[in-house]
Amino acid sequence: MSDKSVIIVGYSGHAYVLIETVLENGLNVIGYSDKEEVDHNPYSLEYLGFEKDKNFAGWGNHVTSFVIGLGDNRMRQNIAILIESKGKVIETVIHHTAHVSKNVSIGNGTFINKNVSVNALASIGKHVILNTGCIVEHECILNDAVHIGPGAVLAGNVKVGERTFVGANSVIKQGITIGKDVIIGAGAVIITDIPDGKKVIGNPGRII
Repeated sequence: MSDKSVIIVGYSGHAYVLIETVLENGLNVIGYSDKEEVDHNPYSLEYLGFEKDKNFAGWGNHVTSFVIGLGDNRMRQNIAILIESKGKVIETVIHHTAHVSKNVSIGNGTFINKNVSVNALASIGKHVILNTGCIVEHECILNDAVHIGPGAVLAGNVKVGERTFVGANSVIKQGITIGKDVIIGAGAVIITDIPDGKKVIGNPGRII
């Protein structure tokens, strides 16, 4: 077990997936933060309070690192800003089964889950989630707080704006630009550029 102590922010579905990889990577999870103590505690973690409270235990000098177990992009980004303003580190967590090219840049606080592929010259921003089995092909650019769902495929040279969510098993054609705060539904096939703030479903993808 590592000497590095980390706190997980949020303690439900996505956090459970993240915790397993954090533990496999040898980090010492000392507890969790959330708005209130949860009834269901599958990993027997100590409740440390809410990170927005002034007396939150996680701001003590004994803790240097956090991981954020929140799937909501805007919430994850806002909490990351708060944590970093306190001088704390948000760990990048990569599952051992992920294949990440040596020529990829990855921002801090990103989570790369099981069986993900990130290929040559891709650029991954801060606090990104690359969920189970997704593929990010060569020269893709993902901005901060993006979430790529399980099984999604981004062909080469795709650009994705801040806080955009790409649903499970969707496909984005090579060279496409997706704006910020976009929601792409599960299984959508994107063959044209998508402006900021739009919701897209279907094959071919259509804005709704």
